[in-house]
Amino acid sequence: MKNISVIGTGRLGLCFCLTLESGGYSVMGCDISEEYVSSINNKTLLSAEPGVNEKLAGSKNFTATVQLDKTVSHADILFVTVASFSEQDGRYDVSQVDSVVEGLIKLGPQKTRKHLVVCTNVNPGYSDTVYDRLNKLNWDVSFNPETIAQGTILKNQSEPDCVYIGSDNIVLAEKITEVYMNICTNSPSIHVMDRLSAELTKVSLNCFLTCKISFANMVGDLAVKIGANPELVLDAVGSDSRINNKFFKYGFGWGGPCFPRDVRAFNRLAKNSDSSYDMCFASNEINNKHFAFQVEQFLKSKQTEYYTDSVTYKKGTIILEESQQLRFAHALALAGIRVTIEEDKRVIDVLREEYGALFTYIGRDNE
Repeated sequence: MKNISVIGTGRLGLCFCLTLESGGYSVMGCDISEEYVSSINNKTLLSAEPGVNEKLAGSKNFTATVQLDKTVSHADILFVTVASFSEQDGRYDVSQVDSVVEGLIKLGPQKTRKHLVVCTNVNPGYSDTVYDRLNKLNWDVSFNPETIAQGTILKNQSEPDCVYIGSDNIVLAEKITEVYMNICTNSPSIHVMDRLSAELTKVSLNCFLTCKISFANMVGDLAVKIGANPELVLDAVGSDSRINNKFFKYGFGWGGPCFPRDVRAFNRLAKNSDSSYDMCFASNEINNKHFAFQVEQFLKSKQTEYYTDSVTYKKGTIILEESQQLRFAHALALAGIRVTIEEDKRVIDVLREEYGALFTYIGRDNE
């Protein structure tokens, strides 16, 4: 049984640890909270991500630690899945990755060559700087972004459409490919490239999806305005294999923890590269115009009440970050509409604290 280490065992990292363990690896996860690590090792941790609690309970070759040196000693290949956030100017805040790199530097030169694989969203060009900092300490560095969606992380990790590997060494790329061949239950396409290209691929992928969603909603809004059927129009257009029906439905705009961040990062990169690529800027503008149109249409209907069974950014999750569904409910409530929200009790607790009596709440047991 081969060893793999994962630095960062939050929602994404924990799922990756469990996916690797299911693929036959002995996995050591590293995090900074002793209480959190203990809950993993004691298998008392309760996750809102579907399938995690069951997989954790059944795991046999997965342990967690707060000791970075122990994590490094466990394996020759280490994946970094710590969090990154958006700064005001659109760049990714990579301070958590920097902390990992600084910790590795403090450990000094490695006796055997180690391989650090950055999976965290980073600014294009960042992984090359990590390589420059670690290479002399006997580290190789690759970039391998996760292409997952909250609520289906385990499925996305074991059944990815594509795998992107950024590396300057074909042997290292083959080692990462081998990992995916062991954990995947499907046969994803594997794309090997340099680190910078892989970083650009990640933000470009999500930017394209936002453009596709915005285009669908733009066409849908136009259909409503002229009296056509938006669902029929989009279903017909999307049936063309060159377009595809995925992410091509009429409904709420895009939001959540990933799309807005990658759009901001892409736009910032384009602007700083003296490139006037307006498509992703337009995608964001259309997203906002579509939201305004949705609110306008509802208010025109003269309805006095609105009920929804989900205000999270994606049904089946408890994540409210940049949720268009919540934004819509909030706008209606401020306009005097009686808004009733039926949701997971954990979501209701957050809403009550943030919005008080603005909404009427119906709590469901944890899903």
